[in-house]
Amino acid sequence: MPAQTVRIAVEGCGHGTLNAIYASIKKSCKINGWDGIDLLIIGGDFQAVRNTYDLSCMAVPIKYRKIGDFHEYYSGRRKAPYLTLFVGGNHEASNHLFELYHGGWVAPNIYYLGAANIVHVGPLRIAGLSGIWKGYSYNKTHYERLPYSQDDIRSIYHVRELDVRKLLQVRSQVDVGISHDWPRGVEWMGDWKALFAKKDLFEADARAGTLGSSAAKYVMDRLRPSHWFSAHLHCKFAAVVNHDHHETSSSKSGQPKNPGMSLTLNGVHNPNEISLELDDIAELPRPSTPQRNTDEMKIEIDDEDSPRKAPKRPTNSTGSMHNVPITETPVISEDIRALLPASFARPAIPAPKPTLPFPESISNKTTRFLALDKCLPNRKFLQFLEIEPKSKASTPSYSRPYRLSYDKEWLAITRVFAPDLSLGNLQTSVPPNKGDAHYLPMIKSEEDWVERNLVAQGKMFIPENFEITAPVFDPKDNIGSVGQPKEYTNPQTVRFCKMLDIANPFDLNEEERAKRMQQGSRVETQRAGSNRGATRGGTGRGGGRGGIGGRGRGRGRGMGSG
Repeated sequence: MPAQTVRIAVEGCGHGTLNAIYASIKKSCKINGWDGIDLLIIGGDFQAVRNTYDLSCMAVPIKYRKIGDFHEYYSGRRKAPYLTLFVGGNHEASNHLFELYHGGWVAPNIYYLGAANIVHVGPLRIAGLSGIWKGYSYNKTHYERLPYSQDDIRSIYHVRELDVRKLLQVRSQVDVGISHDWPRGVEWMGDWKALFAKKDLFEADARAGTLGSSAAKYVMDRLRPSHWFSAHLHCKFAAVVNHDHHETSSSKSGQPKNPGMSLTLNGVHNPNEISLELDDIAELPRPSTPQRNTDEMKIEIDDEDSPRKAPKRPTNSTGSMHNVPITETPVISEDIRALLPASFARPAIPAPKPTLPFPESISNKTTRFLALDKCLPNRKFLQFLEIEPKSKASTPSYSRPYRLSYDKEWLAITRVFAPDLSLGNLQTSVPPNKGDAHYLPMIKSEEDWVERNLVAQGKMFIPENFEITAPVFDPKDNIGSVGQPKEYTNPQTVRFCKMLDIANPFDLNEEERAKRMQQGSRVETQRAGSNRGATRGGTGRGGGRGGIGGRGRGRGRGMGSG
C-alpha cells in the first residue's frame, strides 16, 4: 500500500449503534485481510446521547427515544477501537453538539466536526458540514439555545448560511467532503431510475428540484473533493459529479450509468476501492430485529418533510430527463402584483458582490459521491476505501496511527468570521456576505497569524483533551419523564477559542444560565399546518421571542480572550 494512502470505512446514519458498527468493521477487515483502518466516517444521526436529559433535546417522538450505546464510550466503559469522525444530522442530542460548535471530542477517539470544519487525518484533508437544509432557516443566526421550545428542537440542526459562507472561502484542495443531507441534484448523476424504483417517494422532490441540500451542493461545487459522503435518506446510492461541465453520468440514450462502487473515471477502475456487501455477514450484531419497521418513515425525516407521491412527468423520446423541465413556476404579472400589499413586492436585488476567479489550486475535476444506509441487518450501511490524498498536508510529517490536526486555512477563516457568530437570539441578524474579494485579504492576514502563533509553535495537532461535562447515563432514569438539561461549558471549546484568541459566546456564567432557564423556552411559533414546508425545500416560518444572549464580543488583538 502506498505510504500516503489512507484506509477508511464509511458508515451511513449512526443511530446510536456504535457497538454494532465497530463489530461490523472488525468482521469485515478480517474477511478482506485488512489489519484495521485508519479512520471511520459516520454521516450523521450519530446520537451522542450521554444521559436521558439529552434525549429530550433530540428531534424524535418519545416512543422512539432510545438511549443507544454511545454513553458507554462517553463514560469510559468502552473506547472506540478506530479513530471516528462524524457530522451532525437531524436526529442528534443537539444540546451536546452545541457545546462543540467548532468541533471536538465527544468521547475518547470520537470527534465531532462541528457545524462546519476542515481537519486533517494524517495526509487526508476532510471538510464537514452538519445538519440538513431548510430554506427558511438558512439565513438566520444560531438562535436556538437552552431551554429549547419544540420549534427550537426541530430547527437547531438546520444548516446556516454563515457556516456555509466560511466553507466557500476555502481556496485550496480538499480530499473528502461529508454532509448528512445529499447535495441537491446529485441523484441525477447516478442511476436515478433504480433509486426511484427503490425509493419512489423521492421522485416528486427530485423532479421539483427540492431533494437534498442546496448548501451541500454549494460546498461540493466549491471544494470539489475526490470523494463526498452522505447519509440521511437511508439507502445506498453512488454517483459521479463532473465539475468541468456539470454533466450527469447519463449516456446519450438517456440510460444513466450505474456507478455502484466499481466506478470508473475515464474508463480506469480505481484499484484502491474495496466494495463490501455486508448483507450476508452472519455474525453482524443485530441492533434490532430484521422485520421492517412500519413507522420508519415517520422518523427518518422531519415531520415537515413528508415525501409526496411523484406525479407523472414527460420525458423525451429516449426516456431521458435531458431537456425536460424540472419545475414549472407560475408567472405573476406586474399588473396583478401592483394590486397586492407591499409585503408581496419583489425583494430588492442586492448589489453585486466582488468575486474572484475560481481558485487554481482546487484542481480536482471529478467527485465520487456515495450515500449509505443505517446500521441494520440486510442493509448497505458500510463501505471500505483506500484514498490517496490530492491535497497538501498542513503538518510537516505524519505516520501511523494517524492523528487529527487542524487546518491552517480553516483556522484563519474561523478567526475572520468569529465576530459574526450570534447565539441565542432570533431577533439578531447575520452580517451580510461581502464577497470573497472582501474576505480574502483578511484571511491571508490571519493565515500569517496562524503561521506565527500555531504552526511555528508546533500546535497544529488537535489535543486529545476530552472531558466529561454532563452526567453519565443512569439506568434508573425514566426516558420519557425527565425535563430539559442545563447548559454546560465544554472545556474543549474554551481552549479552542483561547488558542485562536476569539470570543467564546458559548460560555455563559451560572447567573446568565439561571436567568434563561427561569424565562423558559421561546414562545412557540404560530403557523398554519400547510405552511410548515411540504417539501424538503421548506417555506418560511414566523418569528417568536428571542432569548438572552446575542453576538459575541469581538476578539482582542495580541491578548487572550477566555
